[in-house]
Amino acid sequence: MKKDLLKLLDLSREEITEILNIADQLKYEKKHGIAQKHLEGKTLAMIFEKNSTRTRVSFEAGMFQLGGHALFLSGKESQIGRGEPIQDTARVLSRYCDGIMIRTFGQDEVEQLAQYATVPVINGLTDFCHPCQVLADLLTVREHKAVLEGLKLCYIGDGNNMANSLIVGGLKMGMEVAAACPEGYDPDPQVLAFAKSGPAHRFTLCRTPQEAAAGADVVFTDVWASMGQEEEKAVREKAFQGFCVDAGLMALANPGCMVQHCLPAHRGEEIAADVFEAHAQEIFDEAENRLHAQKAVMYLLMKEN
Repeated sequence: MKKDLLKLLDLSREEITEILNIADQLKYEKKHGIAQKHLEGKTLAMIFEKNSTRTRVSFEAGMFQLGGHALFLSGKESQIGRGEPIQDTARVLSRYCDGIMIRTFGQDEVEQLAQYATVPVINGLTDFCHPCQVLADLLTVREHKAVLEGLKLCYIGDGNNMANSLIVGGLKMGMEVAAACPEGYDPDPQVLAFAKSGPAHRFTLCRTPQEAAAGADVVFTDVWASMGQEEEKAVREKAFQGFCVDAGLMALANPGCMVQHCLPAHRGEEIAADVFEAHAQEIFDEAENRLHAQKAVMYLLMKEN
């Protein structure tokens, strides 16, 4: 039976750990010039209904490094953009390719694509979640801190797809999670229900960044207005005043606290320029790890498909 990566809610702690371990190995091999032709002859269809830099480049480069080939399909230029039902696209691409990655708006579109596809489907981002990014985030934190369990993960900002996936991923890996969001910008109810469902889950939804950042081992943030929310920019700037990761906020965290940002970053809004530059090595390690984490996902899903 084929497997997909649609959201972190679908994965167990053991499955996430396996992805991270394989990513570690693939990263080691890449750094040491060891050939990685695990997906030789395989083809990945990449559907983009949202613009991208890191997602496109990391998946395309990753497939090439694994010996396979990636095909870019713009939503505007493919038949999806002209109204072809997603279930038809799924069945056609399954006849041509060995896997499908999609970056789009609605989570329902990804779920429906997976329902009708006979090849693995990977969620490259939806408005609900961003599983590949958070796998890369967990990989980066583990590289710098050696462990995940027992660390405190703090998220400052909009309760968006990043917040949703960080809460799920952090809790599944045994981390304490605190999210600071203004009123009206909470994470998805499904994610909040998950956070409350596990007896071992340590989760706090805060209204001030200071409460969330106290004793943190890693601080995450993201832009205040995501793609498709540009017309809300002025309203959001007012709502998120004070939700900036700056030196004063970092002083409340544990010594050696990491900072992570999925990029692109708006310096002076969600993160101060000096804090960004002080933690640039960690942030760009995180960006690089999109490549290695996604290679691990493709390896696991497509190698035997």
